[in-house]
Amino acid sequence: MSDWFGKEVFKLGFGLMRLPKREDGSNDTERVSQMVDRFIEAGGTYFDTAFVYDNGDSERVTKEALIDRHPRGSFTLCTKLNASMSGLTEETAKQQFFTSLERTGAGYFDYYLLHALDRNNYKKYEDFHIWDFAREKKAEGLIRYYGFSFHGDPMLLDELLTEHPDVDFIQLQINYADWDNPGVASGECYEIARRHNVSITIMEPLKGGALANPNDDIKRLFKEARPDLSYASWGIRYAASLEGVITVLSGMSNLEQMEDNLSYMRDFHPLSDEEYKVIAAAQKELEKDNSIGCTACKYCVSGCPMDIAIPGIFAVKNKETGNWDGGRNAYRIATAGKGKASDCIACGQCEDACPQHLPIISLLKECQSLE
Repeated sequence: MSDWFGKEVFKLGFGLMRLPKREDGSNDTERVSQMVDRFIEAGGTYFDTAFVYDNGDSERVTKEALIDRHPRGSFTLCTKLNASMSGLTEETAKQQFFTSLERTGAGYFDYYLLHALDRNNYKKYEDFHIWDFAREKKAEGLIRYYGFSFHGDPMLLDELLTEHPDVDFIQLQINYADWDNPGVASGECYEIARRHNVSITIMEPLKGGALANPNDDIKRLFKEARPDLSYASWGIRYAASLEGVITVLSGMSNLEQMEDNLSYMRDFHPLSDEEYKVIAAAQKELEKDNSIGCTACKYCVSGCPMDIAIPGIFAVKNKETGNWDGGRNAYRIATAGKGKASDCIACGQCEDACPQHLPIISLLKECQSLE
């Protein structure tokens, strides 16, 4: 295999986006601390958060669970600046960096990303001079490596990497379900990154958890091939087997998920030729799947003027078959205190924010049948 920046990094990264919660819905710092300790004990080093995760609480928990409890040189930390949030000015966008430093107490960031670039927002990073800002902070030693996370089309990715050849790495959504999905284009984006010789961190290897619990036909394929492995292992190992990958982020929500991930990533072995054939068969099965491809990232929710519970509604819709009431009771629970599908005013904010490029407005119209 060829060499690339980050090849030596432990191939499982701890994504601090879907953290364990207390009964009141707040992040459970004690349980996160246990997971952090177990991750580091097993050899893990890469931790990933963002200014916007949990409205900043992810960075706070990162400080209390990781930075205050472990030597700074024993791990690496990545966070992100989101210039596409509504109401920002150049000054307030750049302030996110300093706020992240204060929240985390990290002193510096090993990795720093311009967050979630796509066709709808990439010009803001130019207009606000965020590229130059990141380079300045790198020159000052406050950032060791910088890049961007990406949710756009392959042509835009090629343009950005051509215009900014100095980026150290990028973050891409890559999983076996989206490799040939035209709405995500994982495979094509990966090939473009490799042509530009830029290293990759991988997000959504399990597509928001969907590939940890695939349909019964795919479960059967995996269990017949490797009964000793979890369904999640196939997605994470698929992503980690690619050349040019620094690490694969897993948004682990409990210690059980972490133990499962560590069981096959502690001593990682790339997929064999036979295992790739199983993945190809699973991809064929996925072509028959008509469920809504929402990963519950909740980017669509923060700016919704009607406060519609979009990810919850889609989750109910995906599971409505077989429910005795057609999913209506689950729908009532998912939308309690929130807007319903019929409240949508078709403003389009959600579709601009969706990393999966879902036609949310039309999908919400379909979900009105649950009301």
